[in-house]
Amino acid sequence: MAKASRLGQAGRDLSDGTEAGSGVPRPRPPRAGAGGRWWVGVGRAVLWAFIVVVLVNGVWFPLRGGFALPSAAEEPESTDTVTYPETASAAFALRFAEVYLNTEDPEARRAELAAFVPEGEATALDAAADSLTGENLTVVAVDVLDDNNAVVVVRADVNGEPMRLDVPVYADQDALVVSGRPALLAAPSQATLPPGASFETDPDAAEQLGEVLPGFFEAYAGEPEFLERFLERGAAVTPLPANTLEFVELSDLTVPSQTSTGDDDVRQVAATVRWNVSASDGGEAGQLVQDYLVTVVNSGDEWHVRDIQGAPRSFGG
Repeated sequence: MAKASRLGQAGRDLSDGTEAGSGVPRPRPPRAGAGGRWWVGVGRAVLWAFIVVVLVNGVWFPLRGGFALPSAAEEPESTDTVTYPETASAAFALRFAEVYLNTEDPEARRAELAAFVPEGEATALDAAADSLTGENLTVVAVDVLDDNNAVVVVRADVNGEPMRLDVPVYADQDALVVSGRPALLAAPSQATLPPGASFETDPDAAEQLGEVLPGFFEAYAGEPEFLERFLERGAAVTPLPANTLEFVELSDLTVPSQTSTGDDDVRQVAATVRWNVSASDGGEAGQLVQDYLVTVVNSGDEWHVRDIQGAPRSFGG
């Protein structure tokens, strides 16, 4: 019976997790994740992933950048805009036209033309003696075709008639050459001026300005020391050179009722002035009629001049 009791006690001890007869707990098998080993595994995985990313980036990005570099034969695109030298080609074509339209001496003409055309092409421009004359030459347009080519339009009186000479000019930076035979064409036709726009006038302001502007024009032409008296404060008007014109009269004056801005204190008036002009040889003076556009300002009790310029249009009113 005693033996049975001891075995029963030992069984209880084992069920309590202790070694039989020793009182020391019996070791248990570790549970999954016990002791933080699971987190250690996760940390190692993250560390290796980081190392792989660093290695890939450190090796691949420089290689990829190297693949994108242009080869030695490739040139970077230029952002500079090349423009045709209009001013230089206009002067060049004008000098060419002066020679081309002078056929008085064909041999001398051919020699001079050689400086404007490709080598060996001067004979292609031959013309009979005294067949062409050109006067009053001026460049009126440069028709640019591309960065290297243009046609320069020269207006001239050819054999006494108004015509145009189209001169093709090739440009290679600063180098110029006539690239083909020029062509004579009819001069541009004369434009028909349409009727001027109608507007309301201000007779009261015209009467007041009719007393002010004659004194202004006298000072403008011959008495600059009195000019400031007629100017708006702060305005600057350069007088005419001394002894060039002499004021005779203000023959016409048109004053609009208001400006385009609706400011009644500022007007642009059309003034027709008759001048005396001294003869170059000291003889009797002649007369000259001219049209002006005068900007005037009403300071409250009188008008003052702010600016003077040529009238943009006085015919066809």
